[in-house]
Amino acid sequence: MQSVDIEALNQQIYMDSAFVERLNHEAAKVIVGQHHMIERLLLGLLASGHVLLEGLPGLAKTLAIKTLSKAIKADFNRIQFTPDLLPADIIGTMIFNPSTNDFTVRKGPIFANFVLADEINRAPAKVQSALLEAMQERQVTIGGTTYKLDEPFLVLATQNPIEQEGTYQLPEAQVDRFMLKVLITYPNKEEEREIIRRNLGSATFGQVNPVVAPSEILKARESVRKVYMDEKIEQYILDIVFSTRQPEQYGMADMKPLINYGGSPRASINLALASKAYAFMQRRGYVIPEDVRNICHDVMRHRIGLTYEAEAENITQEDIVNKILDTVEVP
Repeated sequence: MQSVDIEALNQQIYMDSAFVERLNHEAAKVIVGQHHMIERLLLGLLASGHVLLEGLPGLAKTLAIKTLSKAIKADFNRIQFTPDLLPADIIGTMIFNPSTNDFTVRKGPIFANFVLADEINRAPAKVQSALLEAMQERQVTIGGTTYKLDEPFLVLATQNPIEQEGTYQLPEAQVDRFMLKVLITYPNKEEEREIIRRNLGSATFGQVNPVVAPSEILKARESVRKVYMDEKIEQYILDIVFSTRQPEQYGMADMKPLINYGGSPRASINLALASKAYAFMQRRGYVIPEDVRNICHDVMRHRIGLTYEAEAENITQEDIVNKILDTVEVP
């Protein structure tokens, strides 16, 4: 690609991505701190990928996606996952109408632009599968009829990292459907002071205004895919993913006993697409290595399986990704 083309593309992306600042401004009216979470939600939205959030209760996970949906003039539904939930409670079912002596379709809460699947690991496998099928296919089937889900469509699933009793852990194949797994941490002392003041202040504080239309998000997704990625960056992404499968070939033979399985081809696709989306959010028309490194943990942490040896030595996926980023040659 000629440099003049990249310059023109850069200008085009700079204009197309102007709404990102508006969205961040609206989110900041309600959410204190948690910049990483907001950024990753926007990234998932722009890259058409779903997000799995892991964090303790009360860290504004529900509030964040609710705020985002208001700022984008989009529909929002929240599903609280419980052990007695059925697939029909999510996708919908056929209801008999006595007045017409016929069955009518009652659509479930999955029919929204933003769906919060709260504590997804509390529901049994059949319910998890119903949700994940809708995530993958972007459609659901009720009574033999297939219904397309509205775009943009983003599933934000949460799971609590400490309460594991009475939960159904997500299988690896299903976790792999999520583009990003984001770890949510506590706010710092100054942020928490601001949270207290806001919640004890005026009830009208932090009104969110719609600043982006869903059609703009769909247009932005097309722009994200136009962001230029050099062959050297592609090779860097491949080296990162392949080093989780064959660490000995990248000078990390000591890691082989620690990794049970590495990233799938979906990891390579998502790492490339998320890197483009991150570059777009930085209002840049091309991907640099720092974009890949910035989102690497969120894309890779749930795609690396640890052996018993790694768990015995208290080695985490974070440690492995850190080691890979320190070892694999940066273009």
